[in-house]
Amino acid sequence: MLNKTVAIAIDGPAGAGKSTIAKALAARLDYIYVDTGALYRSIGLAFMRKGFDRQLSCDVAKELSDVKVDIRFINGVQHVFLGDEDVSEAIRTPEASMMASAVSAKPEVRQYLLEMQRDFARKYNCIMDGRDIGTVVLPTAQVKIFLTASDEERAMRRYKELREKGDTATYEEVLSDMRQRDYNDSHRAIAPLKPAEDAIIADTTGKGLEESVLMLMSIIKEKTE
Repeated sequence: MLNKTVAIAIDGPAGAGKSTIAKALAARLDYIYVDTGALYRSIGLAFMRKGFDRQLSCDVAKELSDVKVDIRFINGVQHVFLGDEDVSEAIRTPEASMMASAVSAKPEVRQYLLEMQRDFARKYNCIMDGRDIGTVVLPTAQVKIFLTASDEERAMRRYKELREKGDTATYEEVLSDMRQRDYNDSHRAIAPLKPAEDAIIADTTGKGLEESVLMLMSIIKEKTE
């Protein structure tokens, strides 16, 4: 290959298992894992703390001027920082998720994060997951996968995850929020959620983690050998 590094782009809707599967793949391949959704969630959290709602009735570029987001790898695990604060747990709430959808529709936010994401791919063999990695962020990635699952299964996964953290949201609320976010992400004017033309569709409905990981490992092996 001409590129010195290998980039694997995994896109898909919320709850498809992107982060969990990408982390497992990165560990097996000894690649860096970059959770781009965490970056958008962090900016969403920053705007929430500034007192803005999802309408973002503000000068987004101006408000971004004092927001500093950073990814640091601590003992091989990705942590996301807002300034000097580790917000890796604070960004995993339904509110932060919906706010992430709102800020990700803003071109100022996408541009703010674009170079940071591409820089990781230039420096490291990496697996990057998100919603527009194969279409916008890394259009020349050697492997592009669009990961999906049924609405109900994705909502149940997220519901169980939230319950383990003590969140009281009901399954119905999680399913409704997820469908709303799916709609928002796929209908936004800037970099909508959709498979890249050369992406391989991988459906994890009814599959456990190991089965899903093996399915993607097979795709990656075929594309990189």
